[in-house]
Amino acid sequence: MKLPSSIRNWVSITGAVLAVFNLASILALFLLNVAFGFGGQYIGLFIFIILPVFLIVGLLMIPLGMRIYRKKARLAEKEGKRLNWPILDFNNLATRNASTIFIVGTIFLLIISSVGSYEAFHYTESVEFCGKLCHEVMEPEYVTYHGSSHERVACVECHVGSGASWYVKSKLSGLYQVYSVLANKYPQPIPTPIANLRPARETCEECHWPEKFYDNKMRVKHSFLTDEENTEHIVHLQVKTSTQVTPQGVIKGIHQHISPEVKIEYKALDEKRQIIPWVKYTNTKTGEEYIYTDEMSMVSEAELDSLETRVMDCLDCHNRPSHNYNAPQNFIDQSMAEGKISTDLPAIKLAAMMALYQDYPTKDTAMIAIENQITDWFESGYPEVYETKKAEIDQAIAAIQEDYSNNIFPFMKANWKAYPNNIGHMESDGCYRCHNDRHATTENKTISKDCSLCHNIIAQGTPDSMQYSTAFEALDFQHPVDVAEAWRSEMCSMCHTALY
Repeated sequence: MKLPSSIRNWVSITGAVLAVFNLASILALFLLNVAFGFGGQYIGLFIFIILPVFLIVGLLMIPLGMRIYRKKARLAEKEGKRLNWPILDFNNLATRNASTIFIVGTIFLLIISSVGSYEAFHYTESVEFCGKLCHEVMEPEYVTYHGSSHERVACVECHVGSGASWYVKSKLSGLYQVYSVLANKYPQPIPTPIANLRPARETCEECHWPEKFYDNKMRVKHSFLTDEENTEHIVHLQVKTSTQVTPQGVIKGIHQHISPEVKIEYKALDEKRQIIPWVKYTNTKTGEEYIYTDEMSMVSEAELDSLETRVMDCLDCHNRPSHNYNAPQNFIDQSMAEGKISTDLPAIKLAAMMALYQDYPTKDTAMIAIENQITDWFESGYPEVYETKKAEIDQAIAAIQEDYSNNIFPFMKANWKAYPNNIGHMESDGCYRCHNDRHATTENKTISKDCSLCHNIIAQGTPDSMQYSTAFEALDFQHPVDVAEAWRSEMCSMCHTALY
């Protein structure tokens, strides 16, 4: 194949060398990464960003040089001359100096640009970049992240993970997100990207090992009633995390849902996967299968067939692992249990709930309203307490304001209502999406709502009147407020709902 004569110029030759060199580097690094895992997740920076830039520059230089050459060639023809290949004569001092400057300068620029690009990449992968660059938009995620158990895990470890393909996807998605912020086109609240999340086995399971045995967990829940005495109710729960063999037999735990011996599939009617009309259980060892359908669901067979069938994984329950927005009753209970809000202040729990269960246009408005409402509560209702316990009231106001700032974000409309947590079954249905005694097979085998499937109550009651279980028999739950037997048949979220 004969090359066009217009290629005979330094610009095109330099561009061709640059393009060929970077193409070879890209292919070599890609093969090393695929075959041997060379470079880890950051090698994608060079394969897909840095080296392609130089490759494109080199390719653009080829036609640019050819265009310049053709103009010079036409002028030379008019003068009766002919342009030939450029001559590189290292016997010429000027040629040697120019070549040295060009080679050293090119290497220097490559090193500087690579280091700069790498540092820029590191910054774009940092928690500060994700949370602070678009401060108002990402404030809810940034604040709740710092209040989570994953605070020391960088955002990209879960949102991107390892591998070049997901790195590229995340950067392309990031470009649109930047555009959305600049063009003021972002939704409020920002929807959780459920459909586009990377599978949990490629992120969560890098640290958490499903097959590993986990001991039962003891959880102590302190709740305070909205009466004048702020009556404390304590529940000690033994959470059955994993399946275990005991002298009493095999006890199936919560993590059975993701056991290698079990495959659970489901169909959801809504994007947030809160309404689940169909569940399929498969024992991968025996091949035993059961299909459960919600008897109260008015979904036809044709509509069920059209729905996506999803295999259950960690994120179907742990859907708020790093960005959990607590409901007011929960974060106020926590602050009261920790002594940040004095329980000696009469009906402070009720006062806090009345102030927090209101919508405020801005955070500043909320801060002022909380202070005014709590102050008025004691100044008008309990004037003696207001005079004698002003310090405790001020401390309570500060704690309520801080709790609000860490869980409710008016500008982005981000709160416990917008982002329900599927762990548990109090403010949203959570476990009860499937475990509700309504999902049944054609043989009337149901997915039970029995509390003891997931946890046992070891102790419960007020601090001065605790009831304790025996060694092998758990307690039956006693609701702190007399609701008769309604708690057995109704969903907890009917009263503790996150929607109202």
